[in-house]
Amino acid sequence: MAYWLMKSEPDTFGIDHLKKRGTEPWSGVRNYQARNFMRDKMKEGDLAFMYHSSCENPGIYGLMRIATKSYPDPTQFERKSPYYDAGSKREEPRWWLVDVKYQRHLKTPILLTALREHQEKLRGLRLLMRGDRLSVSPVSAEHWNYILSLE
Repeated sequence: MAYWLMKSEPDTFGIDHLKKRGTEPWSGVRNYQARNFMRDKMKEGDLAFMYHSSCENPGIYGLMRIATKSYPDPTQFERKSPYYDAGSKREEPRWWLVDVKYQRHLKTPILLTALREHQEKLRGLRLLMRGDRLSVSPVSAEHWNYILSLE
């Protein structure tokens, strides 16, 4: 099993939205490295943190399970979608996604400020690296367990 951190803006799609829907496609990723993680590395059953970004209190708010293997993101073909990509072809899709399934809210959100206080134990966590803006990134089992111990 692998572990992941997946970022979303809570006003657009947060852990409360996922709880209501149960399972949801993680669509709209338009970064090649994040896409490659979903397409090539994520497996059904992997676990992920849902991280709320671009908000007053950024941090980890819940847990999700990867519910499907990757498949082409249909929004790349929808002309009216903000994620439409005219260069992507159905026979050679450029963008891929996975479905995520709600697991639970954290008892207490683990805010970015708290994670930074534990940088020594979280050395190598991409989220804490200068300039990292990936919306999907791997988390080591050691980091996963340590972060959950902060809950």
